[in-house]
Amino acid sequence: MAGPLSHLRVLDLTRVLAGPWATQLLADFGAEVIKIEKPGEGDDTRGWGPPFIRNADGSQGDAAYFVSANRGKWSVEIDMATPQGQKLIRELAEKSDVVIENFKVGGLKKYGLDYESLKAVNPRLVYCSITGFGQEGPFAQRAGYDFMIQGMAGLMSVTGQPDGMPGAEPMKVGVAFADIFTGLYAALGILGALFHREKNGEGQYIDMALLDTQVAVLANQALNYLVGGKAPGRLGNAHPNIVPYQTFQTADGYIIMAVGNDRQFREYCRIIGVPELAEDAKYQTNAGRVQNRADLIPLLARQMTARSTAEWVEAFEAAAVPCGPINSIDQVFANPQVLARGLQIGLTRDDGVQVPGVANPVRFSETPVAYEKPAPKLGDGTEKVLRDVLGMDDAAVARLRSEGVIG
Repeated sequence: MAGPLSHLRVLDLTRVLAGPWATQLLADFGAEVIKIEKPGEGDDTRGWGPPFIRNADGSQGDAAYFVSANRGKWSVEIDMATPQGQKLIRELAEKSDVVIENFKVGGLKKYGLDYESLKAVNPRLVYCSITGFGQEGPFAQRAGYDFMIQGMAGLMSVTGQPDGMPGAEPMKVGVAFADIFTGLYAALGILGALFHREKNGEGQYIDMALLDTQVAVLANQALNYLVGGKAPGRLGNAHPNIVPYQTFQTADGYIIMAVGNDRQFREYCRIIGVPELAEDAKYQTNAGRVQNRADLIPLLARQMTARSTAEWVEAFEAAAVPCGPINSIDQVFANPQVLARGLQIGLTRDDGVQVPGVANPVRFSETPVAYEKPAPKLGDGTEKVLRDVLGMDDAAVARLRSEGVIG
C-alpha cells in the first residue's frame, strides 16, 4: 500500500545529517525523494567511515553514516556549478512539491536556486532551508555543526558529571542530537506547510536553524531557568526535578531507577530494605526528595550494591517500579522487545548487496512504511529521473554526461 506522502515529490539539496534525516523521514512516508549530489563525489558522509558497506565485487562502498540517513532516495549526479546543471535543478523544482537545502545563508542565490527564484516558476513550492543559525541575526553567516551547537545552545552545560566528580566536564550527547532534532522539526514544518497548501494553494518558505532547535528542546531545563531564575548545571545521570531518577551501581554493574511518584518510592524503599526512608518527612514527597537529594542518595546507593542488576530488575518490575539496565548497542538489537517490534530491518540493493537499517518508529495502521529502497549508490537515479521526470531521451542524457553536467 502506498505511503501517506506517495503523491509528493521532494527535491533534496542537502548533505551530512539534519537535511538528509528530514528527507529520509519523508521518503519513509512514501514521498519520491530526489537527492542531488556532486558528480563523482556525492554527499560528504559517503566517506565518513569506517565502517563501510561492501559492494558486490568486494570493494569499499558507502559509509554506515551515509546509509543511516539516506534510505528510500534516488541519487542524481548534477554539477550545480554549471549553468546547465542549474537549469536541470530548476526544472526539477518546477515539478516538485518540496525543496529542502542546507547551504550557507544566500549560498544558492548565485545559482538561481534560492526560494524567490524557484517560487517564480513554482508558486506552490514548499521550500525549507536548514542552517546553523538561521537566515538573520549576528551569527547568520557562521557555519554551524552539531557539536558546537550542543555547546552553544546549553545542552552540554547540563550533560556530564558535576564538577568535583570523577570525569567531570561538559559532555556532548553520543549521537548528533541537534542535527537529528532539526531534521525532525524540518519534516514537521514541511508537513505543516503542505497542509496549509492543501487549504489555499500557497507554498511557503521555512527557515530552520540548528541553534533554534537545540534551544527549543532544552524543554524542562529551559523552563527551570526561566521560572526559577537559576541556570541548571550538570547532574550526571540524575534528574533535576525527580528523585530518585538516576543510575545506581549494583553488584555486577549499573541500573537505572526512574521513580516518578510517591507510591513508587514507597515500594522502592521496601524492596531495597529501607522502608523507614519512605516514612521520613524529608523524603515522603518528590519535592522533599529533590531538596534533600544530597542526604538521600547515599542511603539508597549503599543498598543497591547488594544484588545484581538482573535481580533488581526482576524485583522492581514485579512491584511496578520503573527501572532498566544500561544496554550496549549490540544488546539493544538482541533485546526481545526490539526483536518483537522489528526495529532492525534489511534491504537489498539492485546489485544484491544486503544493507541493514533501523525501522522508522512511526506505525501507520493503513499506510505502513515500506522498506523497498536502501540508501542509493551515487548516481543510481540520474538517468531514471531525467527520463521519467523531465522527459529526456537517451541522446539528451548522453550529451549532458559528455559535457560533464551529470555524472
